[in-house]
Amino acid sequence: MRYLFYIIPLLVTHSVFGQEMYWPKPAKFITNFDFRQLSGGVILVKAKFNNLPDSFNFILDTGSGGISLDSNTIEQFHIPHVPSGKYIYGIAGVRKVDFAQHNSLSFPGLTVDSLDFYINNYDILADVYGIKIDGIIGYSFFSRYIVEINFDSSKINVFHPGFIKYPAHGFLLHPRFRGLPIIPLTARDARVVNAHYYFDTGAGLCFLVSHQFNEDSSLIRRKRKPVPIAVQGLGGTKQMHLTFIKELQLGPYKFKKVPTYILEDENNILAYPSQGGLVGDDILRRFNIILNYPQNEIHLIPNTHFRDLFDYSYTGMTMYSIDGHVVIDDIIKGSPADKSGLKNGDIVVSVDNNFSNVIEIYKTLLQKTGSRVKVLVMRENVPVIISLRIGRIG
Repeated sequence: MRYLFYIIPLLVTHSVFGQEMYWPKPAKFITNFDFRQLSGGVILVKAKFNNLPDSFNFILDTGSGGISLDSNTIEQFHIPHVPSGKYIYGIAGVRKVDFAQHNSLSFPGLTVDSLDFYINNYDILADVYGIKIDGIIGYSFFSRYIVEINFDSSKINVFHPGFIKYPAHGFLLHPRFRGLPIIPLTARDARVVNAHYYFDTGAGLCFLVSHQFNEDSSLIRRKRKPVPIAVQGLGGTKQMHLTFIKELQLGPYKFKKVPTYILEDENNILAYPSQGGLVGDDILRRFNIILNYPQNEIHLIPNTHFRDLFDYSYTGMTMYSIDGHVVIDDIIKGSPADKSGLKNGDIVVSVDNNFSNVIEIYKTLLQKTGSRVKVLVMRENVPVIISLRIGRIG
């Protein structure tokens, strides 16, 4: 939205009490383009790689310290790459990666040159979201521009760095950077704990803390029993625990009963004790966001999703989109899915008489906490009707 920015000369000098004052160039609008929200608010954009005619699907991720391509995409389009000798770290593991160097990425109205893409396998993300994921866009893009993410209009506006005036309402953060933005938050549960967390638009969840941080801070009430859950990320599937905390405060904005993941962080990707965890897109999508990495600033203003209800449902299973089917896997022993009689490998035909075969729709239908949902599955080519009582975290 162009009206957010001052229109002033490129470089103006004024004499104030005999002192020469210099004004920086104004931020200059470049382009805007659409995005799509995946489950948890994760942002999906389309862009063209080099001169290839097809558009690729990228997740826009402030939790990524670079920019990356899927290994299957590399193979399909015969994109040259070389060993890097470097490693990337994710929730589910550590991987050595290759690099595809000196490439470009084109959005409508904007081409970004001289990009080095690291290569990773994103099959699991494609299976979780039911759509091909060709890569992840992170710091290599954000560091060059001012990027406005408007969750109301599903538009992204991009500006050249420069002097800007943020909207009159909202809150301006001044994050620390270790390649990724790190912001202060106040969490309240058994205790009030002030700590720093990664600002992560690539995480389709509300809030995550490391197990060690929780143990040392005594944040979460010990009488509240977290439920085990399987989550997917870099390196594969990882089992965590899920509960909630009484309140999470971001600047002046407060959220009650926030679903919270607890991660056993063996590789210390969360950099404890410097950081306690991360805040994800199911919180961040409730704001329209201006990411101004060149000035180390992030502006937040509540949007129409600010008071959306959180998802407290718990099934204890994961659904994947595989070869055109929605398949159940990673069922946790003793969970509602386990108790209902669902089995790993069951193919979902319908949920509550919805036969769409769209994984995002099925996930939404399984958010009816405390209700019974009829799930029709195919098991060894035999239809089976399951009555699944959806549990509740906490």
